[in-house]
Amino acid sequence: MTANPHPAIRGLVAALAALALILAMDTLRLFGGEQWLSAFVGIETQYFYALLGLLAPWVFITFPSKPWVDWPLAIAFVAILAGFFVTAEQALDEAWEFAAPDYAVYASIALWAMLLEALRRAAGWPLCLIAGAFSILPVVTEYMPGPLSGLPSTWAEAASYHLLSIESVFGLPFRAFADLVIGFVVFGVVLQHTGGGQFFLNLAFAILGRQRGGPAKVAIVSSGLMGSMSGSVVTNVLTTGQLTIPAMRKSGMAGEVAGGVEACASTGGVLLPPIMGSTAFVMATLLDIAYIDVAAAAALPAFLYFASLYLQIDAYAGRENVVGLAEEEIPSLRKTIAEGWFYLGAFALLIFLLIILQQESIAPYYATAALLVLNQFSPQHRLDLTGAVDLMYSVGKLLIELVVVLAGVGLIVGSLSLTGLSGTLVNDLLSMAGDDIGLLLFMGAVTSFVLGIGMTVTAAYIFLAVVLAPALVSQNLDPLSVHLFILYWAMLSYITPPVALGAYAAASIAEANPLKTGFAAMRLGSVIYIIPFIFVLDVAFILQGPWLASAQVFGEAIVGVWLICAGLQGYMAGLGRLGSQVVRTLVSLGGLAIAMPQLNWVMTEPPSNLSGLILGVLMVAGALFLRRLTQTRQMV
Repeated sequence: MTANPHPAIRGLVAALAALALILAMDTLRLFGGEQWLSAFVGIETQYFYALLGLLAPWVFITFPSKPWVDWPLAIAFVAILAGFFVTAEQALDEAWEFAAPDYAVYASIALWAMLLEALRRAAGWPLCLIAGAFSILPVVTEYMPGPLSGLPSTWAEAASYHLLSIESVFGLPFRAFADLVIGFVVFGVVLQHTGGGQFFLNLAFAILGRQRGGPAKVAIVSSGLMGSMSGSVVTNVLTTGQLTIPAMRKSGMAGEVAGGVEACASTGGVLLPPIMGSTAFVMATLLDIAYIDVAAAAALPAFLYFASLYLQIDAYAGRENVVGLAEEEIPSLRKTIAEGWFYLGAFALLIFLLIILQQESIAPYYATAALLVLNQFSPQHRLDLTGAVDLMYSVGKLLIELVVVLAGVGLIVGSLSLTGLSGTLVNDLLSMAGDDIGLLLFMGAVTSFVLGIGMTVTAAYIFLAVVLAPALVSQNLDPLSVHLFILYWAMLSYITPPVALGAYAAASIAEANPLKTGFAAMRLGSVIYIIPFIFVLDVAFILQGPWLASAQVFGEAIVGVWLICAGLQGYMAGLGRLGSQVVRTLVSLGGLAIAMPQLNWVMTEPPSNLSGLILGVLMVAGALFLRRLTQTRQMV
């Protein structure tokens, strides 16, 4: 994508984004109950065609190749969608998804090919090839080996199903985008363009900057918050990391550790309520539950992850004598809040609408409107006409990328549905794992991780929610915990070598070795490899059950994570350095035994993890005794 597109292109994308936004708001009747644009939309598929037409074709302009290729593709894309918009009611009445006329079939095939090219430009070759291979599966499935052999279809039947039904391109992922995701994308972009990122960074510096390892703790808070709103790990690293990584390096932190901290915090933003990026809204749609239920379930795991980052940084800073910032480098807390109080007000309104009123569809629009109005009273960040165009261009660019990715992933889901393979693959997984839940979870974790390498987090999650989640749920695991388990493992490739895209992006800013930065991120974020197993085996950790059970399992997890972090860094607050590798290993394993629920856990009041607690306490006590014995010998 060009770094500085022509002003006319920026204006076009901004205008189309505004129209798409107005259409989405009009559909929700946010303009006093009167419908304006959506009055021309008779049925749901017309709304989908209109929304796709306002956004998707312009991926060829925002991710350009050659002008003589880009513009004809964009125009053809719009023309075909316009035709489908006009004939949508006829298509519904005559069931075109199963028996379309020839001209609609040819148009569907052309749109199918153009959508894959759009996906290649927006998300890269890996996702394009995966979506392309799966999208033609209905045509070749009769020639495929056992697990991939399903109900065959012709090219005409597959193309019609993909573009004329609501089970493929316009399946659940796209519907989540149309109904929920758009508003939260806009809120996140507006918050950043009005100076919200700098405000939260200054606020974190004012509160945490004086502590040992203060800049790293600032990165954990600020990057986590902004990552939640942007939903993109790499983008967040390249924006907030420009400020946090140099500050960490200045405080005495090694380059690879500074980069690892930023990568871990930005990755964790995808898991942090109340926004959690776009994936959480897709999850709510797939599970047919309120978004607030997803956010509530994700709260304790996200807190535990960020607490583990904080504890690791505190231990690292204690071991390496990493100091906080000088007093003159810390912004005034009073001044920071005075200049940016309206950001907190917008967030408070968003949370009030989400949690108290449970108006998740309209909440981000009202919060965005409040933020824009209050922002005009800020002399530093007040928007003029140029700023408004830049804002809407950024909104449009992000919406274009998201809609193309979700439509492309819809091709995968549609093919699995058309061939009947979603159920077949589930049965194959169950037959391989037998009745061993641990093996099935391990297979699921590995599969999620591998797919997370080639896909975006959202794309990998959607695919596995169709193929893998039913197998896990059939083993009496909680559906919400299973979907969160998949989400966690799908995003771990951002901090795990050899891929570790988030860590490598941070390494470029920290001027550190990329592979060392990846391993540093993996060590710092190590607890995140454990957290999914905690909540999938004990639903009390995602607030499914008695509050006493949730309180106990969370308390055990916090103690266990503190010990794991101390062992990994070789430093425990109040005791200092732990000494030998044996002592550190025993402390970490003791923490793991305390944090992990029992595999045969049964809900009781209060719940019991007695064997894990006893084992963990004994291991930690033995480690500390060994440490003291070693110190005594050294003194003698």
